[in-house]
Amino acid sequence: MTTTPSRSLPRPTDRARLDGGPRSARISLGQVFTAESGNYFLLLGTTLFLVLLGLVMVLSSSSIDSYVGRQGFFGVFWKQGMFALIGIPLMLVISRLPIRFFKRWAWVAIFVAVGVQLLVFTPLGIEVGGNLNWIGVGSVNFQPSELVKLALVIWMGSILTKKEPLLGQLGHVVIPILPVAGGAILLVLLGGDLGTVMIMAGLVFGALFYAGIKLRMLFLPVIAGALIAVVVAFSSESRTTRIMAFFTGGGADYEGTDWQAQHGLWALASGGVFGVGLGNSRAKWSWLPAADNDYIFAIIGEELGLIGAVVVLLLFIALAIAFVRIIRSSTDMFSRVATGAVMVWLIGQAFVNIAVVLGVLPVLGVPLPLISSGGSALLTTLAAIGIVLAIARENSQNEQAAAR
Repeated sequence: MTTTPSRSLPRPTDRARLDGGPRSARISLGQVFTAESGNYFLLLGTTLFLVLLGLVMVLSSSSIDSYVGRQGFFGVFWKQGMFALIGIPLMLVISRLPIRFFKRWAWVAIFVAVGVQLLVFTPLGIEVGGNLNWIGVGSVNFQPSELVKLALVIWMGSILTKKEPLLGQLGHVVIPILPVAGGAILLVLLGGDLGTVMIMAGLVFGALFYAGIKLRMLFLPVIAGALIAVVVAFSSESRTTRIMAFFTGGGADYEGTDWQAQHGLWALASGGVFGVGLGNSRAKWSWLPAADNDYIFAIIGEELGLIGAVVVLLLFIALAIAFVRIIRSSTDMFSRVATGAVMVWLIGQAFVNIAVVLGVLPVLGVPLPLISSGGSALLTTLAAIGIVLAIARENSQNEQAAAR
């Protein structure tokens, strides 16, 4: 009687090994939930801490003016909190996008931003503080120049990446950067917002610097831009008065031009080392204009003292360190340019705002990033940081792939 040898069926462990089974599942899940790099968490943590500090200080600094304006003590705070609840998830969503997404939509972004900026010259435009730089739709006001900043970050990174082999030639640097970026800045300048124009110009030059453009090629544009800024600064009577008051010394026109600058300094001085306590500011009782916006650093110095002011400075230094570390870990042109542009935008704007409050610069009307009240500024700032987080995440993935 003959017997046919039976084929042995693979054991469960063999099938798991053949099909990938639990081991492959562990690997794939590990790849999905791999911890991000230290640069990613440094930037994300510092950003979230600044936003949280900003919400606390907006609540404290705006409560009186908000109540006087019939919005209740929490009116401005609720608006800022709503924008923070929108902006933080938006930042996290943007941080998951691949870099190629930003490159693909760069031209669309700049055209849409410029189109929105043109709306300030229509009946939708709103003049605030002598600057025509807002649009209003119903009860919602928006500052389109903030959207232009964000679009410039993406567009500068994309166009300089495409022109990387030709950046040693002046013509390829000038075209199309001068007509597109220069035209976008000119539209904001026509609205009279010199402070925002200075930040945007710094953003563009920062992008060119991190693209490796030779400094001698940037010398003439910087000189020309400085001359234009001087001409524009003295073309407005209010700006001329503020500038002359700054150079002639404060206090000459206490009831007028010097009111805000003087009360800002007095608020800082009254805080001392430890401050008068959170919520106990005297300057916010309608003594200091824009206490929750341009001069919020003065309220921080008054309520939290020198210690609180130094903490804010250290947070922005940590933010700058995170940007620099991401730039150093980047291997492609877009990542370096976009991150460098965002760093110059945010750190430069913070420097200008704090310098104005300290009396080092004349009043320019530039808010403190992530801390001052303002929904459009907060949303675009968080979106810009989301782009840098996406770059940090992709840099980490590239490093892990190279290591494997």
